[in-house]
Amino acid sequence: MEALAEKLRAQARLEGFDACRICGPGDIPQVPERLGEFLEKGHHGQMGWLADRAHWRGDPSVLWPEANSVIMLAMSYGPESNPLEALEQKEAGTVSVYAQNRDYHDLVKKALKRLARWLIAEAGGEVKVFVDTAPVAEKPLGQAAGLGWQGKHTNLLSRELGNWFFIGSVFTTLDLPKDAPEVGHCGSCRKCLDICPTDAFPAPYKLDARRCISYLTIEHHGPVDEELRPLMGNRIYGCDDCLAICPWNKFAVKAREVRLKARDDLQSPPLEELAALDDASFRAKFSGSPIKRIGRNRFVRNVLYAIGNSEDMRLLPTAEALLNDEDETVRDAADWACARLTAQN
Repeated sequence: MEALAEKLRAQARLEGFDACRICGPGDIPQVPERLGEFLEKGHHGQMGWLADRAHWRGDPSVLWPEANSVIMLAMSYGPESNPLEALEQKEAGTVSVYAQNRDYHDLVKKALKRLARWLIAEAGGEVKVFVDTAPVAEKPLGQAAGLGWQGKHTNLLSRELGNWFFIGSVFTTLDLPKDAPEVGHCGSCRKCLDICPTDAFPAPYKLDARRCISYLTIEHHGPVDEELRPLMGNRIYGCDDCLAICPWNKFAVKAREVRLKARDDLQSPPLEELAALDDASFRAKFSGSPIKRIGRNRFVRNVLYAIGNSEDMRLLPTAEALLNDEDETVRDAADWACARLTAQN
């Protein structure tokens, strides 16, 4: 089986993955308690699916009892430039690096399926593949497999890859040799905690999603708390601050997959153009993009918050044009943006 594991790593590289490690489905006994605490404090906000599937997420053996091994894989989406620089262009929006091109769910899952088919042909067994949307505790499993460790920002990071990478998993009935788990290497550093615009980390290694800009711009339905809107700046889909500031990114690997490299029109896109999108043009622009899933109304809401934070009076007519939008949340955001721009000038 050792020889098979080595061949598996080589094949994973050919399929586009940058790292491949193996653990057992029972190697994350700490997860149920930590997940329970997160849910009990309400830190999941409107993400009810976390609570609904907690029994699966907390124990992979419940998800698929027949699995004997979990193959954890990393695919880099490292950016060409520092995303923090885009925050200075207040008349333009910033889109999280991972969402600046094709939907990673599709790309990673297809690569996982190719690797899984190779494994079946090579050694038999049964497989199931997962990426993000399934109730799998991917980050703890990644640490258990030695892929990386969960930093103080709760994301997985690696000494070889930094923290710009997607995680996918292949569950298999094969009993493959397991890798040693990774240990933390954050030390006394707290740059990821200190840079957070909304103070979303109540303590190191703990996240209150209700204050996280990624959650607010993607998962949160309806108006965002007015206290938090000014802190969102020009972030219109996700937030990369805690990832971008991490010193381990000096080892980050740039994306090899061309469809994960940034589209020109999603690098600091003008807020004026984005605010003018109706449902049809929104769907056309973001076809094949993860941004499409939040819908036009939530996206334009985010754009209006960014306009309100822009301090650019030239954008006032853009916001005023949406004061009578069909969507109540968009109207509320437009009203806030107009009032904020007027007060700032």
